[in-house]
Amino acid sequence: MTPAAVGQLVRSLEEWLDTPLFHRTNTGKARLIPTEAAEHALPDIRNGFDKLMLGLERLQQGSVNQTLTVAMSPSFAEKWLLLRLESFQTLDTNTTVRLDTNLSLVDFAAQHIDIGIRYGQGQWPGLVAEKLMGEEVYPVCSAQFLEQRTLHQPEDLLCVPLIHDGSLGTHAGFPTWSDWLNKARVNGGNKAQHLQINNSAAVLQSAVDGHGVALARSVMVKRELDDGRLIRLFPNIALESALAYYLVYRPECSTWPKIQSFKAWLFSEVKRG
Repeated sequence: MTPAAVGQLVRSLEEWLDTPLFHRTNTGKARLIPTEAAEHALPDIRNGFDKLMLGLERLQQGSVNQTLTVAMSPSFAEKWLLLRLESFQTLDTNTTVRLDTNLSLVDFAAQHIDIGIRYGQGQWPGLVAEKLMGEEVYPVCSAQFLEQRTLHQPEDLLCVPLIHDGSLGTHAGFPTWSDWLNKARVNGGNKAQHLQINNSAAVLQSAVDGHGVALARSVMVKRELDDGRLIRLFPNIALESALAYYLVYRPECSTWPKIQSFKAWLFSEVKRG
């Protein structure tokens, strides 16, 4: 809707309620500032809409054919879930899965998200969080890159380009090259060449293409290791991430059959490795 159309709806609502909802200012750029009464009423109105949406969603649970909306990062979808999703669709033929691959945190109720897979420390307000799996990080590179370099000990990494996964930015607990080099007791990491990429899948592809050594996340890199496109370096050095993958959903939706079915399948896939 255009701003003008929204403004007309607001004015119609104010006429129907016989009370103003906004103070209108024309100083500089025109602004709408909610009145004190509107601010006070908003939480109750929002709760009412949330309950209405929940009631409609519960009615839909009686449908034979259901849609399950799952939120996750694009990289997790590409590197882990999509490789396995066919088995769930075979197992539960009545549920259609819709993936919402959005990097930003979403409002599950407002955006009709049924369940999500998030990477972090397990605390998201308003959501139940169940740990799905942890992971470790380690250096990887292509076979061709390894053939052309001398990488016999961790100190040798200071002489090659190091590829960083910047997808979580400064997220507390997200492992970095500095963390891994400290674990390997290597000093002088600031002297190395660095390449920062803010997408986990692109980090791995850059290593596959021979642009350097990537600090890979074990959950994301399994396929590349299995098919030989990447090789793990220094496997005797293990660095567990303080972050993990969590299954998250609204507490009021925990008993929905489609969520219980998807949860059970996910945990069975994790056990299979």
